[in-house]
Amino acid sequence: MIRQSIKRQIVGIAVGLIILMAITSVLSMVMSGRVATYLDELTSKYVQAYGHVARMDVRSLEQALALRQMAIAKMQTPPDDSVYAERKRIFEAKGIEVEREAESARSLINAIIADDATQSDNATLARIDSRIESANNDIRRYINDESARLFSFLESRNIPEVERSLVRLDALRDDFNTKIDSIRADMLTQVRADAVVTMGHQRQAIFVSAIVTALAAILGLTVSVLVSSGITRPVRRLLDGTRAVEAGHLDGSISITTRDEIGQLTAAFNRMVDQLRRNERVRETFGKYIDPQVVQGLIDRPALTASEGQRRVMTVLFCDMKGFTSFSEGMTPQGLVKVMNHYLSTVSGPIRNHKGIIDKYIGDGVMAYWGPPFTDEGDHARLACLAAIEMIEHIGALRTEIPELLGVRSVPSECDLRIGIATGEVLVGSIGSEFMMSYTVMGDTVNAASRLEMLNKVYGSRSLVSGATIAAAGPAIEVREIDRVVLSGQTTAQVIFEIMGRLGELTPEQLLLRTRYSEGLAAYRARNWDEASRAFGAALQAVPGDGPAMTLAGRVDAFRLNPPADNWNGAWHPGHK
Repeated sequence: MIRQSIKRQIVGIAVGLIILMAITSVLSMVMSGRVATYLDELTSKYVQAYGHVARMDVRSLEQALALRQMAIAKMQTPPDDSVYAERKRIFEAKGIEVEREAESARSLINAIIADDATQSDNATLARIDSRIESANNDIRRYINDESARLFSFLESRNIPEVERSLVRLDALRDDFNTKIDSIRADMLTQVRADAVVTMGHQRQAIFVSAIVTALAAILGLTVSVLVSSGITRPVRRLLDGTRAVEAGHLDGSISITTRDEIGQLTAAFNRMVDQLRRNERVRETFGKYIDPQVVQGLIDRPALTASEGQRRVMTVLFCDMKGFTSFSEGMTPQGLVKVMNHYLSTVSGPIRNHKGIIDKYIGDGVMAYWGPPFTDEGDHARLACLAAIEMIEHIGALRTEIPELLGVRSVPSECDLRIGIATGEVLVGSIGSEFMMSYTVMGDTVNAASRLEMLNKVYGSRSLVSGATIAAAGPAIEVREIDRVVLSGQTTAQVIFEIMGRLGELTPEQLLLRTRYSEGLAAYRARNWDEASRAFGAALQAVPGDGPAMTLAGRVDAFRLNPPADNWNGAWHPGHK
C-alpha cells in the first residue's frame, strides 16, 4: 500500500506540474505574441514614420542649400553654368525626395490607424497625417512657385529681384521647418506612448508567468513535503551508511523499517556491506602473504592473472643479511622469529614506500621488483635505487633495536645488508601450476640481481648495481664505478656500480673516495700497479675500511706477483654464482 500510495502521489505531482507547465506555456505564447505585435508596430511603423518626417526636414534643408549654391554660381562673373545646372538637378531631386518621404510617413501612419490588433491614438495620428499633407502642399504651392520665379530672375541676372526672392524663400522655408518640427514632436510623443503600452504588456506577461510559476512551485513543494515525510528518514539512513562505507567503515548496518522499495534497498545495502566486510578481511589476510599492490592489481586488472606472461623491462632487487648464519646461532626459535620479522619489516618498508613489489622472502633474503603496471617505465630504476639508499640508512637503527628485542646488551655479530640491483628484460606474469599460481618475474635480469647481491661479499660493499640500472636511474643517484666483471652464467663483461647516496648528499670524504678510487681503477686497468696502489691507498685514507678499495688494493698486490695474461681486458671473473 505504501509503495502504491507513493507511486500515485508522485504521478499526481508530475501530472499537475505538466498541466501547470502547459497553461504557463500557452499564456506565455499568447502574451508574447501580443508583445511581439506591439514591438513590430513600434519598430516597423512608428519609428520609421518618425524617421521619414525627420528626413523631410533634412531633404528640405538640402534643397535650400542647393538653391543657394545655384544663386552663387549664376551671380558670379562670369556665371558658372555647369555648377548651376548640377545644383539645379540636385534641387529638383531633393524636392522629389521630400514628397516621397512625406508619402512614406503618411502610409505608415494610415497603416497604424487601420490596424485593429493594437491600441493607438487614431485621432492624433489622423491629425498628424493631415498636417504632413498640408506641409507637403505648402512646399508645392509656395516654395516651388517662388523657386520658379527665382530661376527666371537668375536667368536674367536680376540681382535685386534674386535677393528679394531669396528672402521670401527663407521665410517660407522657416515656416515649413517650424511645421515639421511640431509634427516631429507630436510624432515622438506617439512613439513614446506606444513604447509605454508595449512595456506595459510585457510587464503583464512577466507578472502572469511569475504568478503561475509560483503557484506551480507552491503546489509541488507542498505535495513533495507530504510525500517525502514518509521516505526521507530511511533515505537519510542509507545516505549516512553510504558515506560510512565510502570512508572505509564497514562495521555497521542499517535497520529496516519499511517493506517498500526503500526497505528492499536497505536490505540489499546491508548484504553488500557484509560482502565488502568479508572481502576486506580476505584482502587484509592475503596482503600479509602477497604484496598488496599485486592483490589490488589482480582484483582491478584480471588480465594480470593470464598465464601467457609478458616480456618487459623491469628492475629487480635482492637483499640479504650479512652474517645471518653466525648471527642466528644460539638464538631461541621465538627470538629468531621476532628478530627476523623486525628485520624484514625494516627492509620492506623502503621498498613499499618507493612503490616496489615484494616478490618473496627467502630466509633472510628479500626479492623485490619495480616496473609496469605498478610503476612507470621511466621510474622503476630510480625508485629501486632510492629504496636501497633508505634500506642502508636503517642499518644503524636496526643494530640498536635487535638487542632491545632480545633483551640483551649486544649480539654476537653486527648485522649489515648486501643489496644487488639489475635492470633488463624479464618474463613477468602469473607463473605456477593448476593448483597454485604466483605473480612473479623470471629471467637473466633476476639472476644478475641475485649474483650482484652475492658479489658484495667479494668487494666488501653493501650495494652493487648493474650499468643498465644506473643508466635508467638518471642523475638522481650518486654512484661510483666499482669494477668490470663477468657474472656467473654470462660470457660478456659488464660494468658494476655502488650506490653512494642521493644527488648532492655526499660528504667531502665520499667525494674524495670516489675520485681516488676512480683514479686507481683507471691505473689498475692500464696495468700501472704502482699508481693504482697509491690511488687505492689514498681512497682508504679518505674512508678507512672501504671494502671495494681494500679489495682492489689486494688484487693489485696479487697482480704484481702474478700479472694477468696479455689479452686481459680488465674484467674480473668472480668464479661463483
